[in-house]
Amino acid sequence: MFASALDNEFAREVHSGLARAGQKTLPCRFLYDDLGSALFEAITCLPEYGLTRADARVIQANAAELAAALPANLIVTELGSGSGVKTRAILEQLAIPDYYPIDLSAAALELCAQELAPVSSVSPIHATYLEGLREADRRRSGSASMLVLFLGSTIGNFEPDAAAEFLYSVRQCLRPRDALLLGTDLIKSEAQLLDAYDDPTGVTAAFNLNLLGRINRELGADFDLRQFQHYVRYDREMQRIEMHLRSRIAQTVRIPESGLTVEFEPGETIFTESCHKFRREQICALARTAGFRVAAQWIDQEWPFAETLLTA
Repeated sequence: MFASALDNEFAREVHSGLARAGQKTLPCRFLYDDLGSALFEAITCLPEYGLTRADARVIQANAAELAAALPANLIVTELGSGSGVKTRAILEQLAIPDYYPIDLSAAALELCAQELAPVSSVSPIHATYLEGLREADRRRSGSASMLVLFLGSTIGNFEPDAAAEFLYSVRQCLRPRDALLLGTDLIKSEAQLLDAYDDPTGVTAAFNLNLLGRINRELGADFDLRQFQHYVRYDREMQRIEMHLRSRIAQTVRIPESGLTVEFEPGETIFTESCHKFRREQICALARTAGFRVAAQWIDQEWPFAETLLTA
């Protein structure tokens, strides 16, 4: 029973992250079930969370210049597309290319297909980033180039070495003349960052706590969400926001489908997400390490955010 339960990737990762000595962790990709994805879409509308609007402004202002820098025969692939709202400006400039949104949320992909069908031929791929990218590569015609979109500073959720390794893996899926448009959030004031990830409305807290709710729903756990609180800190040395779930009391949680019983001390946390912030020169260095050349970079000044065009 235990072995078969751990054939489930989610069950395995929960067991690995919560059974470890020291800091308990859960992978941030599991924040994005259908409910989590809907909550994140709500986060992007919050006045404190300027990142998504900055991302959209940069794309809207520079979509024509981006399109002019790309080959004519092109397909577009997006890693973690969500609803695809920001992508519309790019697709409109590229004159109805084939578009392959990649996401783990079936609901987000369905919404994306509805949103972008008028401006593109949409073929959703329900897969992880690299699996989806390889599938899109298999589907393209032999002469087509590919533009990969990785927007919203999702690369900031990776630890530095893992970010370099991931971009290198993306590069290995690409051919000469292919390109990657990489979104990265830039360093700004600590107060501004903390407000963005701990909004007074409590939407980000609900997004974070939903991860425990997902473990309850899918793995039969008995987390009492009222006994955990959303906790955020900024690590200046690592240049990252950290999101945690902090136990309010001493408690025991059972997770049958992971074959696990977990003890929590008062104040003990589960580390759920890191959001690294960048300097412009760090983005260029990261790209070169992964095997890309920096072709162009555009920056939003209202909420410092960069879109960087990288070529293979």
